[in-house]
Amino acid sequence: MAKVRIVLDADVLIHFAKGEMLSQLPNILPEYEHIILTTVYNEISTIRNQVDNQINLLKNISLEEFNPTGEMMREYAMLRSSFGKGESACMAYCKFTNNVIGSSNLKDIKAYCDREQITYLTTLDFLYYAFVRHKISADECSEFINKVISKGSRLPIVDITTYVPSAQL
Repeated sequence: MAKVRIVLDADVLIHFAKGEMLSQLPNILPEYEHIILTTVYNEISTIRNQVDNQINLLKNISLEEFNPTGEMMREYAMLRSSFGKGESACMAYCKFTNNVIGSSNLKDIKAYCDREQITYLTTLDFLYYAFVRHKISADECSEFINKVISKGSRLPIVDITTYVPSAQL
């Protein structure tokens, strides 16, 4: 049986880059392979060097060519009529491959993922798992959230010690 993959969307990658923890992201849930679809990779020009380091030097994230065919292509085209390229690619890919989406863009993905029974993880879910697995402290979680917000991204301010994740892995 193939190993379940976490398909990372641009927003989670950007959050972890802004929070200065991108290199730690794949180590939070090391039992999963972490991938970036080429469609998403093409959207992340502002953090491209950091992502390239993950792919080429640390080798803890893989780049996966997104060339949908058949039903996946039809699903992607349908999703593209309402959503961005990256979210659409991740959702279509995960629907047909039974993988997990890493995206914080809940207004775009939540209803679709719930309907299609696709597991998704948000930035805060990754932080939660890092905290409960003793990879970072509650103070480091708060510092991460504050860094990401101070650099222009939106994240809810939460107490990670009482946070309830969207998915139990």
